[in-house]
Amino acid sequence: MTSVLGAAWRKSGRCESAHCVEIADLGNTGVGLRDSVSPAQHLVVSTEAFRAFVAGVKTGEFDLR
Repeated sequence: MTSVLGAAWRKSGRCESAHCVEIADLGNTGVGLRDSVSPAQHLVVSTEAFRAFVAGVKTGEFDLR
């Protein structure tokens, strides 16, 4: 299991409430993701997977139809 202890978590500048997704760059380990309301729980994905997800968001791949 990847440790996120001491990770620098950050929110999007577009987050306007307490309910936001936070991310942390974990270096070679990947990217940490967590809910700002429940920070004890987190998910770690590879850097490549995170980049692919962000690219999909930007192209509208996950937009509701």
